[in-house]
Amino acid sequence: MTDSAELSVELDAEEAKVDGFHEECGVFGVYGHPEAANLVYLGLYALQHRGQESAGIVSSNGKSLISHRGMGLVADIFNSEVLGRLEGTAAIGHNRYSTTGSTTLKNCQPLVVEYARGGLALAHNGNLVNFEELRARLEASGSLFQSSSDSELVIHLIAGSHAADLPGRVVDALAQVRGAYSLVLLTENCLIAVRDPHGFRPLVIGKLNDATIVASETCALDLVRAEYVREVEPGEMLVITDEGMRSLHPFAPATTRRCIFEYVYFARPDSLLYGRNVYSVRKQQGRALARECPAEADIVVPVPDSGNAAALGYAEEAGMPFEMALVRSHYIGRTFIEPRASIRHFGVKIKFNPVAELLKDKRIVLVEDSLVRGTTLRKVIPMLRQAGAREVHMRIAAPPTTNSCFYGIDTPTREELLASHQTIEEIRRYITADSLGYLSWDGLYSFNGGAREGYCDACFTGNYPVEIPKSKGPAQLHLFEAAEHANGAAMRR
Repeated sequence: MTDSAELSVELDAEEAKVDGFHEECGVFGVYGHPEAANLVYLGLYALQHRGQESAGIVSSNGKSLISHRGMGLVADIFNSEVLGRLEGTAAIGHNRYSTTGSTTLKNCQPLVVEYARGGLALAHNGNLVNFEELRARLEASGSLFQSSSDSELVIHLIAGSHAADLPGRVVDALAQVRGAYSLVLLTENCLIAVRDPHGFRPLVIGKLNDATIVASETCALDLVRAEYVREVEPGEMLVITDEGMRSLHPFAPATTRRCIFEYVYFARPDSLLYGRNVYSVRKQQGRALARECPAEADIVVPVPDSGNAAALGYAEEAGMPFEMALVRSHYIGRTFIEPRASIRHFGVKIKFNPVAELLKDKRIVLVEDSLVRGTTLRKVIPMLRQAGAREVHMRIAAPPTTNSCFYGIDTPTREELLASHQTIEEIRRYITADSLGYLSWDGLYSFNGGAREGYCDACFTGNYPVEIPKSKGPAQLHLFEAAEHANGAAMRR
């Protein structure tokens, strides 16, 4: 293979990987269980969809914190020998997909430090929009940062607080930050879980016998057979010790702004999120899509796996057969070798393969959860035609995605979001579909009676609930995005 052919394959694979919003992060914590680290391992396994770059577990044996972190997937990082060393009855864990900070081992979480008051570990899902400002202030006063992650900022602010106890120091630290955070912190004898006042990122509480568990999603509770208790409320801080669990509300009340994209894509369909089952919400959105954007077609086909539930709802509402005529491989590694340079669009072909027997001479409705860059669909749709599809009518189970997220989702730059600068007709031509339809606002919120209150949909509207610094604001996003690429690190968690 020539160097140019190798480069073509590499770029094609990269396009397939980055076309879409990437996962955020997943956190899991256990207090009061003899196999705490093992439970965290299982919890992270269930939350693997929220981050695949790195994972880590920190446990407490009552005297010290013990840590193990690594790059890659949970099952590749931990084994029985490693878990055996993570002794103690309390532990926290983290799956990471970088948004602030580069993809390196030093940015793996949970972050662990030893400071004047003992050991402290922190795992963070979210993004702090005033990270740069606060870091510059701390560095000017002599603080030394070991990572490029915004999460480390919280540790520095905690260490610099003069409050009498850890909960007070955490409150002092978080009072200075702006943005999204669902945090779990661990010391030798205490676990703290806290959610930002807007409640951007999910966090739930579970019970397993006498143990208390916190997790990003309920699917992680299900795996360890823990009972779901409730969500951590926006602005709530839980302090869990041997004496039990205390609930504090130390922050000024704020308007709830839960991430709507959790329903669209991120959360696992079997999770209970914001009081509703994710699968049911997506299926209802698919029904609304069928009512709003009907098509003369023979079958409904999802782009797996994210489009499955919406496609099923669409098919049921439209009275059309549902067919899994596009098969996804779930075993794609980070790197692969193309056997021949003549295989076009190899990156997409290795991920998706059409079932010709189901597609021959059929008019199909292809359903996807969202359309971001459009590069994958631009290759998938011709593949479906080549496999025999007569017409391909594209339906998106969300409104057009026009803005980047600064609250905990790794998103492309605004210029790379197709809908930010192209009309629906221009997008239809770009992805080569026969027709293109998006879900309306009423359809997106059909699960909630059409009411949009209580949710953040800035990725669709550009209405950011927490003020973005001017260098990152909607009118000047290009400045922020240029800096991101220059620094070689995305500035979004």
